[in-house]
Amino acid sequence: MRWRPASYALLTTGAILLVAGLALRNPVPLFVALPLLVAPVAAAFVGERRWAAADLVWAAEGAGPTVELTGSVDFGPGGDPAGVELRFAPPDGFVPTGPLRLEPGDGTLAFHATWSVREPTIAVLSPPLVLWRDPLSLVERVVPGRRPELAIERYPPDLLRLRAVRLDRTRAVPGETRSRRRGPQGEFFGLREAFGADSTRQINWRATARTGRWLVNEFELDLTGDLLLLLDARPTPLGPWVDDRLLSIGRAAALGITTAFLREKSRVGYASYGEFVESVVPLSSGRTQKVRVREAIVATRRSATPGPGERCAVGLRRFFPPGITTLVISPGGGDPLADIAPYLRRQGWPSVTLSPSPLALRTPGTTLPPEDERIAARLERLDRRERLSRLWVHCPVVDWDDLWSLEGLSLLFRRPARRRGL
Repeated sequence: MRWRPASYALLTTGAILLVAGLALRNPVPLFVALPLLVAPVAAAFVGERRWAAADLVWAAEGAGPTVELTGSVDFGPGGDPAGVELRFAPPDGFVPTGPLRLEPGDGTLAFHATWSVREPTIAVLSPPLVLWRDPLSLVERVVPGRRPELAIERYPPDLLRLRAVRLDRTRAVPGETRSRRRGPQGEFFGLREAFGADSTRQINWRATARTGRWLVNEFELDLTGDLLLLLDARPTPLGPWVDDRLLSIGRAAALGITTAFLREKSRVGYASYGEFVESVVPLSSGRTQKVRVREAIVATRRSATPGPGERCAVGLRRFFPPGITTLVISPGGGDPLADIAPYLRRQGWPSVTLSPSPLALRTPGTTLPPEDERIAARLERLDRRERLSRLWVHCPVVDWDDLWSLEGLSLLFRRPARRRGL
C-alpha cells in the first residue's frame, strides 16, 4: 500500500487544524480536521479486495525500430479491473511514441503500447507495475501476480542477404560434396541400413518394400563454412554511457548475424573480449547453438579494465583453431596498440572488422550555429575515417554508420575479391 500525495496533503492539513483547535480551544477546527485525518486511513483499510492476484500475458510485435506491446492482465473469475492502472518503465533507448491504450473487459484488462527503439539492441523489459487506486486517489496498492519478463531483439532486417554468403571451411569433412542447391536437409547421397537412432521420417518406404530390409535416405549436408564472432567489450575514451550503447548495438548485430548464418547450416562460434577472452561458445551449428550463443551474448557486459589486443589473439587459440573467418565487432579508432586485427592476422585468423560508429549516437549541439555544427560533424567523420584507415592494412573494415542497415557488410562478404583472401 502506498499513500498518494493527496493523502499527505490531507494529513498535513488535518494535523495543522488539530493543533490550531487545541491551541485556540476552539472545537470548529477539530471537527474539520477529523474527516481529513480519517479519510486516508479509511482508504488504506477499505480498498479493492475482490481479486487476490493478477497474472500478466504479453508479447512484443513489430519490426525494425517499431516495438508494439500487446497483452492483458487477468484478474480471475469475478475480478473487476476498475481503478487499475499500468506503469511501464522503458529501458534506455526505448521511447514511447503513442499513448497507452487500456481496454477493460470481463475480469481482464487489455493494453496496447507503441514504442520506438533508437538503434539495434537486445533488451529485457521488466513487467509493468499493476496498481489499484481508490476513487479519491488517496492510496494505491500493488496488485500481486505472475508477470514474466519480455526479451526484445531488434537488429537490421537486411541480414537475410547474408544467406548468399559462402564461407570457407576450416576443416574439410570426409566425403563432403559441393552443391549449388542448399536447403535444410542437404542433398540426397544414397541409401543405407537403418539404425536405432534413425527416425521414421528418414525411412525410404519404397526401397524398404522392394528389398524387405529397413533402408533410410542418407543426405550429404551442404555445410557452408565457419564463422567466429568476436565482440569487443573493452571500455573506450568515449565514456560509460556511449560504451554501453555501442555494446548493446554490437550484441544485437552479433545475434542477428549468428541467426542468419545458422540458417544456412554454417558453424558459428562466439567470444567476447574485455580484459580477457570470456563468454566462449565453441564452433557448432543447429538450433541449440543459437540458444547457446544468445545466452552468451546477453551475458556479455562491458569490462572495467581494457586488455591488450595481443592477449585476445593468443587467448583465442585455446578455444578455436586458426584459419576461421573472424568477424570483429569493435568501435575501433582508438589506441593502435589496442587493435585486435593485426594480432589476429599474425595468429592465422583472416578477419573483418565491423565498427559501430559512435557518430550515429551523436546529438546536434544547441550552442553552435547550424553552419558550424555541420562543419564540426564533418571534421568528426574525417577524423574517424583516418583512424579506421589504419586497420585496412590488416583487414577490411566496415564503418557501420547507418545502424539499421548492414548492406556494407553483406556486400563485403558476397565479394570474395574485396575480402583479400578470406
